[in-house]
Amino acid sequence: MTAPLIEVRNVSRLFVKPIDLAQQIANAFGAHQRPEIVHAVDDVSFAIAEGEVVGLVGESGCGKSTVGRVVAGVLDPSAGQVRFRGRDVAELGSEERRQVKLKTQMIFQDPFASLNPRMRIGMTIGEAPRHHGLVAAEELDAYVDDVMARCGLEPGFKRRYPHQFSGGQRQRISIARALAVKPEFLICDEAVAALDVSIQAQILNLFMKLRAELRLTYLFISHDLGVVEHLSDRVIVMYLGRIVEMAPTEELFRRPVHPYAQALLAEVPRISKRRSRFAPVKGEIPSPLNPPPGCHFHPRCPHALPRCRVEAPALREIAPGRWAACHLNDTP
Repeated sequence: MTAPLIEVRNVSRLFVKPIDLAQQIANAFGAHQRPEIVHAVDDVSFAIAEGEVVGLVGESGCGKSTVGRVVAGVLDPSAGQVRFRGRDVAELGSEERRQVKLKTQMIFQDPFASLNPRMRIGMTIGEAPRHHGLVAAEELDAYVDDVMARCGLEPGFKRRYPHQFSGGQRQRISIARALAVKPEFLICDEAVAALDVSIQAQILNLFMKLRAELRLTYLFISHDLGVVEHLSDRVIVMYLGRIVEMAPTEELFRRPVHPYAQALLAEVPRISKRRSRFAPVKGEIPSPLNPPPGCHFHPRCPHALPRCRVEAPALREIAPGRWAACHLNDTP
């Protein structure tokens, strides 16, 4: 088998807030103030094949966006490896790492916040390919026009500023900016969450068109399970920093295995369930500052065993292509 395009191996990411001066003084008088540590991502492993679209889902605060930023190189992992075409990105030289970062681009949720309001969009799209020498200076205007047209933007608008566009157009600008450096892998972090439903459909269709034309690979991060079902080949479900289930999209939506995945998918809106009452997952998400021992989901799980409270289940393959982290899979 060839190496996957992207491989994440045992990646963890902690955010540490050190104690401040007042806490240090309190500790001198016998207090026991400690740094606050947020376990945003906890020993996550997965791989993405070239040309594949992988959806990453879970409740807010589960670590989805942090995983995306670690894979994109925006954040360094606290532990573990991110590998690109079989090579550990952290061990690459500066020039090779630069090339990997160019081939891995991220599209954020709020396009207005991710675009420079003082920069015309022609410069926004053309700055990176010009800086990295991907396009000659005399060819830059024509290149920007081509990228804009590919993303459904009128090239004549390139002298406008971001505030002169609608939300859907600004997201197209963000996509064009990412495509301008000729990437192989796009990380879409809630890329359609801030858009109207009709505009969402247009952007999703654009993603599918670009995938077919440019053979792009996607990590699509979303809380919208309907969008993920429509777009993804495979789905990863996260809960409180850990992966709890991975499976091909059709199989996961037909028969989820992990109790958390079952609870999430039970509330996906369907025409056949129009008379049913919405019932969210019971209980509150535990704090990542102090995650529960054992399985992180056990305080909310209706099937929790005594073992779940003390032993964290390993993510293991329970069927070809299906992975789950649940002790219930160990019982006959």
